[in-house]
Amino acid sequence: MKDQPSQEVADALFNQSLEKGLAVLRAFDARRRTMTLAEVAEATAITKSSAQRMIYTLEALGYVKKHATTRRYQLTPKVMEIGYNYLEADTLVDVANPFLAELATTTGETTNMTEPYETQMVYVARFVGHQFIPIHMPIGSRIPMYCTGSGRAYLSTLAPADARALLQSGPLTARTPHTRTNVDDIMALLATARERGYACNNEELFLGDMTIAAPIISNQGAAVAAVHVVTPTSRWTLEEVEKKIGPLVLECARSISNSIRTLT
Repeated sequence: MKDQPSQEVADALFNQSLEKGLAVLRAFDARRRTMTLAEVAEATAITKSSAQRMIYTLEALGYVKKHATTRRYQLTPKVMEIGYNYLEADTLVDVANPFLAELATTTGETTNMTEPYETQMVYVARFVGHQFIPIHMPIGSRIPMYCTGSGRAYLSTLAPADARALLQSGPLTARTPHTRTNVDDIMALLATARERGYACNNEELFLGDMTIAAPIISNQGAAVAAVHVVTPTSRWTLEEVEKKIGPLVLECARSISNSIRTLT
């Protein structure tokens, strides 16, 4: 086996300038669509001189631009190239797309696939159903695991101790009056999801929004993603969702799981 670098060597290889540059890119979001140089420095907790070097370099590379009038900086569409490259390289998305499209057509509801990242699930594929949904979650959106169908579907595949550790690693905030925030309560929901093969979210992330989800399992037996269907409370009850859509979500997740196993 090839020797792993020592911690001292690994630290010496760590590029702090790259870390700062990525921090600047991540600092722009819905709350900070544009920023001055001072605001960039504050948002990233770096000095103003470091922020100036990072912004200058990112602007020269085309990832940020400065408004001619306000002199405030903002991201450019070139930033999306990085995320797009990930999707292009993710064979799971290619394999899953036909199954997700079929599920959206069959149910008439919006169908999504998310992948785990730390304590969140990230949208990597989405097929919008022909019926209206009030919540827009574009590719790249992130949702917490603890209060979502896809997150619970993923967590239900983990060893209980590992699932509990993930739940305890971050704040469990009440997003709506219906959000479960007690770890033991969520663990009980995970046990039920483990038995049924699917997990649900009933207005715990957004009011009027329900989801039902099932995990996608690799040939190593580990969950690598989850499929979920959005079912608004204006059209569905939870009982109807579990009875009518539950089996379809399970079949979709199993089909994707079987397909990716043949690729590796």
